[in-house]
Amino acid sequence: MTTPPDSTDVLIVGGGAAGLSLALRLADSTRVTVLAKGPLHEGSTYYAQGGVSAVLDAGDSIESHVQDTLIAGAGLCHTDAVRFTVEHGRAVIEWLSAQGVPFTRESNTSGADYHLHREGGHSHRRIVHAADATGRAIQTTLEERAREHSNITLLDHYIAVDLITRRKLGLDGNRCLGAYVLDRHSGRIKALPARFVALATGGASRVYLYSSNPDGSTGDGIAMAWRAGCRVANMEFMQFHPTCLYHPQAKNFLISEAVRGEGGYLLLPDGSRFMRNFDVRMELAPRDIVARAIDHEMKRLGAECVYLDISYKPADFIREHFPNIYAKCMEYGFDMTRQPIPVVPAAHYTCGGVMTDLRARTDVESLYAVGEVAFTGLHGANRMASNSLLECLVFAAAAAKDIRRQLDHAPEPPDLPEWDESRVTDSDEEVVVSHNWAELRQFMWDYVGIVRTDKRLQRAQHRVELLLREIGEYYGNFRISGNLIELRNLTQVAALIIGCALARRESRGLHYTLDYPKANDSTPVRDTVLVPTHFAGRDSPPYWAS
Repeated sequence: MTTPPDSTDVLIVGGGAAGLSLALRLADSTRVTVLAKGPLHEGSTYYAQGGVSAVLDAGDSIESHVQDTLIAGAGLCHTDAVRFTVEHGRAVIEWLSAQGVPFTRESNTSGADYHLHREGGHSHRRIVHAADATGRAIQTTLEERAREHSNITLLDHYIAVDLITRRKLGLDGNRCLGAYVLDRHSGRIKALPARFVALATGGASRVYLYSSNPDGSTGDGIAMAWRAGCRVANMEFMQFHPTCLYHPQAKNFLISEAVRGEGGYLLLPDGSRFMRNFDVRMELAPRDIVARAIDHEMKRLGAECVYLDISYKPADFIREHFPNIYAKCMEYGFDMTRQPIPVVPAAHYTCGGVMTDLRARTDVESLYAVGEVAFTGLHGANRMASNSLLECLVFAAAAAKDIRRQLDHAPEPPDLPEWDESRVTDSDEEVVVSHNWAELRQFMWDYVGIVRTDKRLQRAQHRVELLLREIGEYYGNFRISGNLIELRNLTQVAALIIGCALARRESRGLHYTLDYPKANDSTPVRDTVLVPTHFAGRDSPPYWAS
């Protein structure tokens, strides 16, 4: 088993596409340590089915991809971030290909040799993919390259407890100096110094009862950055994937957007189509519209699910384009070549996060955030399909460039104090953690889900404040565990989601409230930016909106 180094040049917290691509871009010139809190592949990247959006077809254009993204973002995208990301699309696809990612290819006359899918919100085919398991292909390839590199130390089953900054140590300034990390096998906590730290921890969708994400999507990076003094923005925009397989044993299995992109119809239990009643783009409307439409119909009818049907297409076409989805559905008794498959919405993607610039820098010196953990301005009020892996890769490249630029004059971190467990005991009340975890996810689903009201949000806020106090007391008195770390982080992120949702008095993109059902276009549209009060010099509540 690999042991942590005494120090490292760059500590990357998270081992998905963002973390591994950043590590590989840095490793030729510096020592890099990558931390994964479970097996290295157990992040959202591995389970991403769709692909990476990029302008590669001769009939497509940068401007078209920019405009599609701006439209999907409902007026809140930062145009500079959108253009920056889109313009670097081809370069990161070529970089991935050079690493050995086996993208699906085809012979054509369009100017690209990649087979390109089209997904919701996109006006062209621009989704580069590896069959219907693109994330797995990217993750396994990058992991292979990282294991081959002598300058990369991969630490799996290590979870970051908290960031260490100069301010937390009572020193001037607020540079990040490393992190405390918990070895989940031994239960020991170690201080790991680093000249630079990058958060690549993914999103926070496990704050909800139903989610398409793996169990590790607990908002760790967002919560740690918040406690370190970083601003957090637009957490009200939690994306619900419209189509997760509905079956009691089908844990977190989503049905790719590409199924609708290739002609799949959404049906009510009686077999009738309904999306034409909600949007002229029907099944190809952006995810927020499709998810709300499904939620509306399920509540109207009291239905447990709706259905997705592509069975009218040739069976060979379905099996060729969606081999993994077809195989998984067959495991649960659904033959998608012969029948519709049952689907429901589930929490899928965190569009807000830790605020960064176009070099992935946060408010804390030497601390970076890359991927779903970050708020770059790309997604606005609604993420467009397959822009997320693109964002991971583009901003990892930007962060690597910025870190390399500073390496020669970045200071070595000072000696860090070891974790103090002298005043804590082992807990005999682990039931408190499991109970609070279940309570949190249930009230977030009920009160802060696809459709919201002020009254529901206020109820959720009251409950989350009680949980934060209870968890804080528990954290201070007992020896910590991985489950407690995740619960502490997820509860903090829930408070940020609720705070952002209460601050936005309109419906826009993924945030829909019955109290303000229309978008407020009479004033300039603004991001919801939360500033931690312990760094802004303000009193309670634990954040304020700017």
